[in-house]
Amino acid sequence: MGRAFSIFHMLYAFFFAVPFPMLLYYNIKSESDIMELKDKDPWLAFALLAVSMVLWSILLTRYFRKWIVYPFVAKQNIEQLKTEGVHREADILSSVKIPIRDNDCDSYELALSFKNLVGTPIVQKASVNDGKPHEHRFEVGKKTAILIDKDMKRIPYFIFANSDVTINKTIIALITLGWLVLLALIAGYYIFSYHLENYGAGWRFMAFWHPLLICPAVILFYGFLETLMAKFGGSSKNAPLIKFKGIRTTARLIGASQTGLYVNEQPQIEFNLEYTDEQQQIHKARIKKIIDLLDLDITRQKTIDIFYLREDATRIAFASDLDEIS
Repeated sequence: MGRAFSIFHMLYAFFFAVPFPMLLYYNIKSESDIMELKDKDPWLAFALLAVSMVLWSILLTRYFRKWIVYPFVAKQNIEQLKTEGVHREADILSSVKIPIRDNDCDSYELALSFKNLVGTPIVQKASVNDGKPHEHRFEVGKKTAILIDKDMKRIPYFIFANSDVTINKTIIALITLGWLVLLALIAGYYIFSYHLENYGAGWRFMAFWHPLLICPAVILFYGFLETLMAKFGGSSKNAPLIKFKGIRTTARLIGASQTGLYVNEQPQIEFNLEYTDEQQQIHKARIKKIIDLLDLDITRQKTIDIFYLREDATRIAFASDLDEIS
């Protein structure tokens, strides 16, 4: 159900990012616009053209890194982790088998319990493909060895000690082909738009609302919006660092108040906390988080479990949020 909703959400967002701007543009365009082309400022048109090309270049570069470069970087990081990673023994708290097409391999969603880099017990969710299902290595109650990146600077941050990593060249080739097709479609749309709309006036048809400019801008805006939502929701790009190198403690809730921001009708709450670090020094900190209406009881609690960094005790995160990181 979650996967189906994710696919629907992606298709829904794609419609409003690409087909919808095109439908609006080509249906609203009138003959008077064509007659006024030669009176338009060519420098503004060239500026808009340049901006659109920059936006598409940013998108294509991001996709190239994510789809093609990242698997090779991840493989290199995993190989480095296997030689330099910090060893930990993890207890398997839960194990859910995931149906996959490969009959020679079982896939599981695990909840693991182990000590992080500073000795704090944590719970971590992880997925694993088991190439030896007959050995039943990932059953509840068993232990498994993991390796953690001591610097927490490379993704993945941890791996199973017996992990083997290979790159499927066929899949990479198909992804590369798909990226090239996308590049060709974008370049083709520039050519198509020029031949369809120039009417002897060059690129003067470029406007702020042209799909060549609007489409990449909307897609980039979606990415910015997701980042903003994550930030307002209380999550942080430093959350894995705090989880794997942080110390758990119980903070006293001094107060909680609404900031006035709502996301999907759910309020953002600012928590005012006080806690004592391992050096017995008292710290005060504020942290903001989007709270589900059904979870508002948290604002009436006297204490909340948090993690803080030993080297910077002001960087904190809710323990409950870190438990959900996978």
